[in-house]
Amino acid sequence: MGAHAHDHHDEHHHEESFVSKYIFSMDHKMISKQFLITAIVMGVVAMMLSVFFRLQLGWPGQGFDILETFLGSKWAPGGVLNENMYLGLVTIHGTIMVFFLLTGGLSGTFSNLLIPLQIGARDMASGFLNMLSYWFFFISSVIMVISMFVENGPAMAGWTIYPPLSALETAVPGSGLGMTLWLISMALFIASSLLGGLNYIVTILNLRTKGMKMTRMPLTIWAFFVTAILGVLSFPVLFSAVLLLIMDRTFGTSFYLSEITLQGETLDMVGGSPILFQHLFWFLGHPEVYIVLLPALGITSEIVATNSRKSIFGYRAMIGSILAIGFLSFIVWGHHMYVTGMNPFLGGVFVFTTLLIAIPSAVKVFNYITTLWKGNIKYTPAMLFSIGLVSTFITGGVTGIILADSALDIAVHDTYFVVGHFHIVMGLSAVFGMFAGVYHWFPKMYGRMMNTKMGYAHFWLTIICGYGVFFPMHYVGLNGAPRRYYDYSSFPYLDATIDLNELISIFAIIGSIAQVIFLVNFFYSIFKGQKSVQNPWKSNTLEWTTPVEVGHGNWPGELPEVHRWPYDYSNPNYEEDFVPQTVPLKEGEEEH
Repeated sequence: MGAHAHDHHDEHHHEESFVSKYIFSMDHKMISKQFLITAIVMGVVAMMLSVFFRLQLGWPGQGFDILETFLGSKWAPGGVLNENMYLGLVTIHGTIMVFFLLTGGLSGTFSNLLIPLQIGARDMASGFLNMLSYWFFFISSVIMVISMFVENGPAMAGWTIYPPLSALETAVPGSGLGMTLWLISMALFIASSLLGGLNYIVTILNLRTKGMKMTRMPLTIWAFFVTAILGVLSFPVLFSAVLLLIMDRTFGTSFYLSEITLQGETLDMVGGSPILFQHLFWFLGHPEVYIVLLPALGITSEIVATNSRKSIFGYRAMIGSILAIGFLSFIVWGHHMYVTGMNPFLGGVFVFTTLLIAIPSAVKVFNYITTLWKGNIKYTPAMLFSIGLVSTFITGGVTGIILADSALDIAVHDTYFVVGHFHIVMGLSAVFGMFAGVYHWFPKMYGRMMNTKMGYAHFWLTIICGYGVFFPMHYVGLNGAPRRYYDYSSFPYLDATIDLNELISIFAIIGSIAQVIFLVNFFYSIFKGQKSVQNPWKSNTLEWTTPVEVGHGNWPGELPEVHRWPYDYSNPNYEEDFVPQTVPLKEGEEEH
């Protein structure tokens, strides 16, 4: 194996052209950068869309020149957002954030970058499939953006695209070509996720270096492994939901449609059920929450241990909690559907499983806090974002317990309470995990350091504005404000929420501007940042044993051999406060 791997490495020393190196690359490190930069661009688009609809929600009916500039006089006449386009912006914002930024951005970037480097492999099991995975993702992203520019507007059925709005081409303007493009884009995205996920699983199982037992893998790799399994099992279910929806729209079937009257005319659809779509969608939709969260939690485990200079607390309990979250995420989807007329006994089963998933989540939080406790903490920007993730995960988790209970959920279902909850627990936590990962592994990706002071400014503005946007939403929701309404000033009973909506919009605008600090820091540091040393964070994992300028193949010469677990920090047997995994055990020394 060693000789073969060495030959494989030598093959790559010939000069590559720009196209083969940067565009159709099969090197996992380059593919991770492609995923990251594509996801950042998509994230900027989604953030702009959220600012546009927050202007309408904060100051309903007022004209803003920026809306007419970007959306044109058809969708924002006189700078006032059109009510149909409002739904379109909400739909595309949600779709991009959940799938393109947090799923593609987190898994695509960090699974690609770290799996081969942290398990001691030359590359992914299949470089070609890996390249295909990125290009499916890229084409899917392009189609999703193009769908915003079609004549009747983008999809307008919410990011969950419930029928009948998504199934009838004449339901709302965006139910036509915009919806078709959304479905095509998602089909390509699912293909990308499946190719990537299968590659990650095979790589972790088959290509670990000598000595890298499963119980010596960093928690990041465990998180990516379970995430990939979740994706491979759940994304095909969304694909089937999309396929049936395409058939309803195009071929006259009625999987999701039954006895619908449209503008006084009864359509000849019988026998279908929109509830079927909800089952299929949420069977993916809840594992999706953890497909987004688990990589962020894995990244946090690595960063918290490294910057606390302490062994991670409860390594095996952390692995157990990752596996338990993965299993339980498949049996909780019904809590999205308490108001669909579900049998109350079945509702009670879903209440039980949903409350159960809080236990492994709490194990992770307690283990982070215990690792931080009495640690020699180094507050790098990555560490601040990791601690921020622990904070938002707790805050969002507490409101999740309310929504898990069917009797309580019915009162706040489809209100802003739900929007506030899932944005804190899934949006903020996962975005913080992504930022933490970028700041921490930027030196590995680009051989340079990001600016620390800009990182601090970025963190504090982001966490203050994040809580400023999503915390008040709980109060707006408890006041009875439904989500996806265009103008709350039309309803006298919601007058009390007008000031809060204005405050939320102000925080959203400031928070969006704060991301410019990150963008400037990121793109400036790629070219002009301070050059990095080989192991800037004094970390134990294998990726820091490769040279700063890494070629395709990762290690010149032999692959490293692993002798210990990845969290040997502040070990009393050694002078240094870190012991890389490649250091053999001393005579009589026991592995943790």
